[in-house]
Amino acid sequence: MSLLLPSLPDLDLDYDRYARWLQRSCGRELALLVCDAAGMPCWTAPGHDDLAAWLDGLAAGGFAWSASGDGMQRHDAGGFSLLYAPVTVKGKVAGWVGVREAAAAPDGGVPFAWDALAEGLEDVAAALSDECRRQGELDQMAGELSDRYEELHLVYAIDRQVQDMDNGEDVFGSLLESWAEHMDADVAAFIKPGENLCVSATNLSKPIHNLDLVLVEMRGDLYRFAHSSRQPIVMNDPGDPRRAYIFTDMPFKILCCPVFQDKSVVAILVLLNHAHKDDFSNSDRKLGEVLANHLSSLSRMHSMLAETSKFNTQMAAALIEAVEAKDPYTRGHSERVHHIAMEIGRALRLPARELDNLFWGSLLHDVGKIGIPDAVLCKPGRLTRDEFTFIMVHPERSYEILRHIDRLQGAVPGARHHQEKYDGTGYPHGLAGNDIPYNARIIAVADTYDSITSSRAYRAGRSHEIAMAEIVRVAGTQLDPGVIAVFEQVCRLEPEWIARFGIQRDPAPAAAEMA
Repeated sequence: MSLLLPSLPDLDLDYDRYARWLQRSCGRELALLVCDAAGMPCWTAPGHDDLAAWLDGLAAGGFAWSASGDGMQRHDAGGFSLLYAPVTVKGKVAGWVGVREAAAAPDGGVPFAWDALAEGLEDVAAALSDECRRQGELDQMAGELSDRYEELHLVYAIDRQVQDMDNGEDVFGSLLESWAEHMDADVAAFIKPGENLCVSATNLSKPIHNLDLVLVEMRGDLYRFAHSSRQPIVMNDPGDPRRAYIFTDMPFKILCCPVFQDKSVVAILVLLNHAHKDDFSNSDRKLGEVLANHLSSLSRMHSMLAETSKFNTQMAAALIEAVEAKDPYTRGHSERVHHIAMEIGRALRLPARELDNLFWGSLLHDVGKIGIPDAVLCKPGRLTRDEFTFIMVHPERSYEILRHIDRLQGAVPGARHHQEKYDGTGYPHGLAGNDIPYNARIIAVADTYDSITSSRAYRAGRSHEIAMAEIVRVAGTQLDPGVIAVFEQVCRLEPEWIARFGIQRDPAPAAAEMA
C-alpha cells in the first residue's frame, strides 16, 4: 500500500503547542514558522506576522529551500539567519519548519546557544514528520475503507437485486442499468461473443448517435485486446497510443474489465464516458473488477439455466410427440392449448412463479394419454361408457408421470385437474368452483376452445365464433366465468393467434347478407 503524502496546510495540527515546546527547550520565545513543501508559509508564531513578507524577500534574493545534508540548515541574509529543517515522510519533503534569528547577539548580549536551537528545531521537525506520516496512514486507511465500503455496498446491491429478480428476467440488463447509474457512466455493456450476447444500458449525459457502431467496436478489437492482455483496460487520454487500433476516432473514455471463467476470458464489462466527464480512477477499476467477478458467476449460472431450460423443453417436446404420434388428429393440440393458456395467464397478470407453473402444466396437461389404448384414443365414432372411462383416467396418469419431477411440482395440479367442471361434475375428483386449482381452470378454457375448433376423425373443426358461443353457454357449469371473461378480452385485443393456428372465422353479419 503506497502512502499518500499529506500537505501540511491540509492538516489540522496544533502548531502553537510546538512553538511552546521549542520555547521551553531553548529558554526564550522564537519566531517560528511552518511552510508547505514549496516553501509557502502556512503558519507563523503569534506576534511575528512579518515573517511571510520576510520570506518573500529571501526568495526574491535567490533563496531556495534545500534539504541537502543532515539536520538543520542555515541561510544568512540582512543581519538575520533562517534556521530550518525539512519535515519528511518516506524520504519526501512534506514541508519545512524554521526559525528567524539575529545573525549575532546584540552588543553586550549573551551569545545564543545554536546547538540547543538546532536540536530543538530538529526535534520539532521530527515530531511534525511523525504526525504527517500518521495522518497520511490514517488518510490512506480512510481511503481504503471507503473503497472497501463502496465495494461491499456494490456487492450487497448486486446480491439484493439478483434475489429480487423473477425467473426469466433480464438479469444482465437490470444490473447494467444499476451499474451505469451507480458509476454515473454514459454506457455500461456486457459483451460475450461466444454466445453472441451484447447487453447494454445507457445513462447518457449527452447523446451518442453512433451507439450501435460503438457496441460493434466493443465486440471487435476491444474484446480481442482484453482477451489477449487479460488485464483491465483504462483509456482516459485521447492521445493514448492504444487508440490507434482500439476505438479509433472515438473520443470516449473507456474502462474495460475482462470476465473470466475457468481462467479464460469469455466476456468483457465495459463502461464508457464522454470526454467531458472525469477520468476513470483506480477505484473505478477496482469496482469494475468486482462487478466483472459477479457477472462471471451470473454468466455461468445463466448458461447452466439456459442448458437446463433447453433440456426441459426438449424433454417436454419428446413426451408430447409420443402422445400426439398416437393420434394424428390431435397433433399440435398441446402447443395450442399451451399458447392460449399463457395468453390468459399473462392477461390475468399471474405472478412469475404461477406463470411458470402454467407454462409446464398447460404444455404437459395431456401427457397421461400416452397410456390410453390406440383403439380408444383414435376411435372415429362415439365412445362407449368403458372407452370413455379409459379417457377419464388420463389426468391421473398425467399426475403419476409428472409427480416424480421436482421441477414440475407446481405444474402438477393444473394438469391433474383440467377436466374438473365448475359445478363439480367433472373428473377425476369432482372438485367445484374455487376448489379447482386456478391454473386448471385456465387450462380447461383453453382445452375446450381447441377441442371445438380442431378437426377430429369424426368431425371438422368449428369456427371461432361457434367455439366462443359454446364456451359462454357453459360458463358457471363447466368453466370458470371469470377466466372466460378474460379469454374474451384476449380474443378481442390479441386476435393474431387465431389466424396463426388457422382457426375458421364466420363472416361478419353485414358481409354475410351481401354475399
